[in-house]
Amino acid sequence: MTAAAPVTLVTGANRGIGNEVARQLADQGHTVLLSARSADAARDAAARLADRDVHPLVLDVVDGDSVARAVDEIRDRHGRLDVLVNNAAVHYDTWQRAVDADLAVVHEAAETNLYGPWRLVQAVLPLLRKSGHARIVNVSSEVASLTNMGGGTPAYTASKAALNALTRMLAAELRPDRILVNAVCPGWVATDMGGPGGRPVRDGAAGIVWAATLPDNGPTGGFFRDGRPLPW
Repeated sequence: MTAAAPVTLVTGANRGIGNEVARQLADQGHTVLLSARSADAARDAAARLADRDVHPLVLDVVDGDSVARAVDEIRDRHGRLDVLVNNAAVHYDTWQRAVDADLAVVHEAAETNLYGPWRLVQAVLPLLRKSGHARIVNVSSEVASLTNMGGGTPAYTASKAALNALTRMLAAELRPDRILVNAVCPGWVATDMGGPGGRPVRDGAAGIVWAATLPDNGPTGGFFRDGRPLPW
């Protein structure tokens, strides 16, 4: 009997790294749920990958009702979830410093970059537990490393550092369920958020795909770039 294709949800996947992660995972045989906040964005992005097993999904991670509707759709159509890639993020705030940051911007970043993934994990956990081989990948950044942290980008940095902490807690708590949870830094990638001059999107996405496809004896509770550990 042929094993069923892994069912994978990628948030913020209508462009940039998330879109490339969706493409690469679909190329590896995954059924990919490509999510975006608007139906048009999700549909158009999925249409560009129409030769693959990619399906649009409307999902706004800061909206509890949107999350609930998306989870209901996944449950009704697939019955389980094998991989969750928490990629959606906002506010790479290079224009700010911590000493005089606009805390409204910090709050907005936390809503998407921390509470969004947290809310989504809680909502899809029953579906992940049905997998038997589930993976959660939290897309983070090396700027969130406390070891090397400096100043600048306070909203983004603080929210991603908190996401790293969430990664560690989830990994410990979900170990008995055999759910591997890791944080991945894609590096500086040439996207709308990262700006020009970064590494190719396909290279940044590859490390995320690596964490999404780890074997059962793979690491959990780690922080990686290109499959290699980063300092917390």
